[in-house]
Amino acid sequence: MAKYLLLKHYRGAPAPVNDVPMNQWEPEEISAHVQYMNDFAARLERSGEFVDGQALAPEGTWVRYDGEGLPPVTDGPFAETKDLIAGWMVIDVDSHERAVELAGELSAAPGAGGKPIHEWLEVRPFLTAPPTVTE
Repeated sequence: MAKYLLLKHYRGAPAPVNDVPMNQWEPEEISAHVQYMNDFAARLERSGEFVDGQALAPEGTWVRYDGEGLPPVTDGPFAETKDLIAGWMVIDVDSHERAVELAGELSAAPGAGGKPIHEWLEVRPFLTAPPTVTE
């Protein structure tokens, strides 16, 4: 089995087909989306492929250690995770192909008008060993 991180993006990925920001959805559309996500996770729990998953709020803070004393809090001019990552799911599957299959299914979560979002999901494998250095 191999673990993969499925990342849902607020922005930064190619635009989904049903590209309506969630803050413009009707309450019942949000409920249907959340229910789809919960049902998807429950099904993967039953198959033993679900590890964990969470939705993330858009707010957050960058923190960096900058020598002795308290670390400064920065909110710089660069693309920030809080603006990009909407949520994540960790799966443990038999192959990369299965991870891609599940990400494709998750991409069909309903959005505005109850239609599938067809959003892009990032599929990232977990490192199983430190990277090797080649010269």
